[in-house]
Amino acid sequence: MKAAVFHSVGTPMTIEDVEIDKPKGFEVLIRTAVAGLCHSDLHFIEGKYPTPVPAVLGHESAGIVEEVGEFVTHVKPGDHVITCLSVFCGSCEFCMTGHLSLCGNPKVKMPPGKAQRMRWKGSHLNQYLNLSSFAEQMLVHENALVKIREDMPMDVAALIGCGVITGYGAVSHTAKVAPGSTVAVVGCGGIGLSAINAAAIAGAARIIAVDKDPGKLELAKAFGATDGVDAGEADYIKKVVDLSNGGVHYSFEAIGLKATAEACFSMLRPGGTATIIGMIPVGQKIELMGAAFLQERKIQGSMMGSNHFRIDMPRLIEFYMQGRLKLDQMISGRLKLDQINEGFAAMAKGGIARNVIMFNQ
Repeated sequence: MKAAVFHSVGTPMTIEDVEIDKPKGFEVLIRTAVAGLCHSDLHFIEGKYPTPVPAVLGHESAGIVEEVGEFVTHVKPGDHVITCLSVFCGSCEFCMTGHLSLCGNPKVKMPPGKAQRMRWKGSHLNQYLNLSSFAEQMLVHENALVKIREDMPMDVAALIGCGVITGYGAVSHTAKVAPGSTVAVVGCGGIGLSAINAAAIAGAARIIAVDKDPGKLELAKAFGATDGVDAGEADYIKKVVDLSNGGVHYSFEAIGLKATAEACFSMLRPGGTATIIGMIPVGQKIELMGAAFLQERKIQGSMMGSNHFRIDMPRLIEFYMQGRLKLDQMISGRLKLDQINEGFAAMAKGGIARNVIMFNQ
């Protein structure tokens, strides 16, 4: 199969012929249809997060089942599926208490470098986040995917696999946004737009989009934002506080920066909650005013939107089919696999929501 191989930080990915194993046990072989270019991948490409190399990156994808291992029960060949890096075991403490996205059982969520599923030039090729979707095929555990209805377009279905479920889940599961509340979302890329959309679905009364890009602020309105604030202005935090009559009930950081994480906490009203969705670089610390905690302001993290993806993703598809979940507007461009480096260069430059790799182009 063809795959984009990541060699090292600062080196472009190359398109190579790669070998992949046949499924066994609980494994499923998938023919990749679409893979989204996610900002999380860019963090690894830029070296902000480590991963063993050489590797095939990619984790936001949809495809069709080709073969299954002897113990697989959830899917069969021909099924349409969405993948998710939140592979779960179903039996650990986290899974049994409903926190599937925190499952770390190495039997299903193998640590970086451990999966022995791909080879390149006769040597081990690392699988990324137990998925590696920048390839024509993926070999994954059955608990890393969910079956979906066949009339769901694959290009937008892939977006649900990471960006959408992460933004939606942060609002609906991690923060549990209440109807009639005020919300601010800092960063209007794919995850931020999904958080805005989720807040609208949840019935938030005021949803304030915050970004430096005027185009993204305008796009945010299509996803449910009632107001837009330019993050490039020095007093943008005050503007959010003023718009929400003393601060928001909920704020969401969807970039992964120290400054924006601190800003999300600063724009809260007493009793408000800031949820950090973005991947703040390893070793980076954030600073908060201690006195703010006396008014019961809270800050928390969110791992993949605290998702229950086998329940959430089919529901999100129904929202899309009803016109309530905006996915078509999120796709900035459809690329071929050999355009992947151009796609990430565009992402690093800014101004786009999501590019996707189409494997049947």
